[in-house]
Amino acid sequence: MQLHISPSLRHVTVLPGKGVRDLIQVKVGGKKVSYRMLLYSLLFFTFLVRFVFVLSTVDSIDGEARCSSLGCLGKRIGPRLLGRRMDQSVPEVMYKVLEQPIDKEELQGRTDIPQTLEEFMAEVKDSRFDARTFALKLREMVSLMEDRTRTAKIQEYLYRHVASSSIPKQLHCLALRLANEHSTNAAARLQLPSAELVPALVDNSYYHFVLASDNVLAAAVVAASIVRNALRPQKFVIHIITDRKTYYPMQAWFSLHPLSPAIVEVKALHHFDWFSKGKVPVLEAMEKDQKVRSQFRGGSSAIVENNTEKPKVIAAKLQALSPKYNSMMNHIRIHLPELFPSLNKLVFLDDDIVVQTDLSPLWDIDLNGKVNGAVETCRGEDQYVMSKKLKNYLNFSHPLIAQHFNPEGCAWAYGMNIFDLEAWRNTNISNTYHQWLEQNLKSDLSLWQLGTLPPGLIAFHGHVQAIDPFWHMLGLGYQENTSYEDAETAGVIHFNGRAKPWLDIAFPQLRPLWAKYVDFSDKFVKSCHIRAA
Repeated sequence: MQLHISPSLRHVTVLPGKGVRDLIQVKVGGKKVSYRMLLYSLLFFTFLVRFVFVLSTVDSIDGEARCSSLGCLGKRIGPRLLGRRMDQSVPEVMYKVLEQPIDKEELQGRTDIPQTLEEFMAEVKDSRFDARTFALKLREMVSLMEDRTRTAKIQEYLYRHVASSSIPKQLHCLALRLANEHSTNAAARLQLPSAELVPALVDNSYYHFVLASDNVLAAAVVAASIVRNALRPQKFVIHIITDRKTYYPMQAWFSLHPLSPAIVEVKALHHFDWFSKGKVPVLEAMEKDQKVRSQFRGGSSAIVENNTEKPKVIAAKLQALSPKYNSMMNHIRIHLPELFPSLNKLVFLDDDIVVQTDLSPLWDIDLNGKVNGAVETCRGEDQYVMSKKLKNYLNFSHPLIAQHFNPEGCAWAYGMNIFDLEAWRNTNISNTYHQWLEQNLKSDLSLWQLGTLPPGLIAFHGHVQAIDPFWHMLGLGYQENTSYEDAETAGVIHFNGRAKPWLDIAFPQLRPLWAKYVDFSDKFVKSCHIRAA
């Protein structure tokens, strides 16, 4: 017998065969298929049906919903045939366990909580946890690690606060040795500048720089970097303002280490006629501010014992206690028009900056009638450093701040500023500064907490001209990801932050940018064990 099937499958013809012994043959489109192939195909499909039945039964036992269609069955069985499952979602019971609150005090002292991921995985393999127990163990381990990490981070911030707020013994030694030199060596008591150069101090044809500092080594680096990178140093005048206790060491240093042909003036605050006459608003504000800050948040001990606030919030509160925020050297810049009544324009520099280029082109920048030429800090490649807006410094939950300023307004930086003193004298900037200081003190420091920048942002509001970021690269005292190569290309680099380059906590890859302006073979530097690394 023969079975003929047409290629279109529309016609089937059965013809008598030559006998039972003949093989059954099927023709499809001219091809013959033996009965053995049909038999093997039948056996294969029988096995496949049994296999599908077993897998679907296992799914029912596991509690999964039954499939009512071939499509559903295919989605469930198909991936298993390929050796994997498509459904990799986390069981709902794990979400419920992980979302439950946990009392961290109960975790303290327990010895059954894994201390590392390796210990956790070993316990999981040995005990064969169900999903709920797995989630419980995971929650306990992560909570314990999170608590320990928070404690370690707060301790780090506290140690950095102590380190940055203290005077290193090497710098203290340097000041003492220079003070002693001032009293015993006439060469350390020279008039700065010499009499024939005094007229240059009020000559507006010179480039005038002002630096306020009570740190001799820091001031020495700033002054040396200005002069060493100047194209015409003979036209540079550097005015160094310091306090009464640092005046003799500062005078001794610059008397014994002249920066000729540049002109250097060293002057203490009490030498200024304006400062010694009548009431000085900044001094009154500082005295009040000091009293408030001495009791601020109960001091550093109370701050670090707070168990509810995030480490970064605690770090900000510790920073508010830093002595530099109550330093006269930090506030004096708001009185530059009174301190230098004969000057029309100057550049004010912080003592934690390093100059790496000639700064005379700063006088060619058009400030468009504005008072303060500064680098804005709300835009730039480094999102960690250059993303600061007014809301980062001022408390916009306070109605007094909210009704006067825009939280999205761009902030700018102190540290390297061009001040047009002529334009400044036609404004009310200094009075505005002191009025807001008073408001902040009356509100128990609720308008802002840190330093002189927030009241500066308020006082100079509308009087700032943005300049090229090349002139001021920020964050080298807290952004450790800044590379040496990137910092080297900036005109001025600023070690703002706790990791000052003269401290042991300075970032080692960035410190050489500052250290190259220190003569470590100098007898005073060497005798006080001040080293490059």
